[in-house]
Amino acid sequence: MKNIRAYVMTLLVLLTFTMSSCELVGDIFEAGMWTALIIIVLIVVLISWLFRKFRR
Repeated sequence: MKNIRAYVMTLLVLLTFTMSSCELVGDIFEAGMWTALIIIVLIVVLISWLFRKFRR
């Protein structure tokens, strides 16, 4: 468990020095946007599949 903690801390320090805070926040929001878009598309496909299944 100590090795994982050291790895995470090293990664956070590396991100702190390599990315500006605005860039990091922008990337986090962009990843969240794509994740939300994929989830919404999957929900729409699931609902349409359920409606087709029950109509028959």
